[in-house]
Amino acid sequence: MALGDPSRREILRLLGAEDLAVGEIAESMPISRPAVSRHLRLLKDAGLVAERAEGTRRIYQLQAQGLEAVQAYVQGVWGEAANRFGLVAENTHD
Repeated sequence: MALGDPSRREILRLLGAEDLAVGEIAESMPISRPAVSRHLRLLKDAGLVAERAEGTRRIYQLQAQGLEAVQAYVQGVWGEAANRFGLVAENTHD
């Protein structure tokens, strides 16, 4: 999964604050620029980020539709788990 790697999660966190070029992202991370590019390609393929050209630079930004899909998935999984936990808590006596 695209969010299984901590570097990709950090890239999404950085892009949550502002749109950034590959070099700007790499400056903020302990991995190489080529590694950042590979992570960005995977995030782009997953629909989580988009890129646009500004001169010779590629600027990356969060892709709302992809993030909404992830949010819906997480809410579905954890929402159901929370419901089950609530049922257990309600039916457990001291």
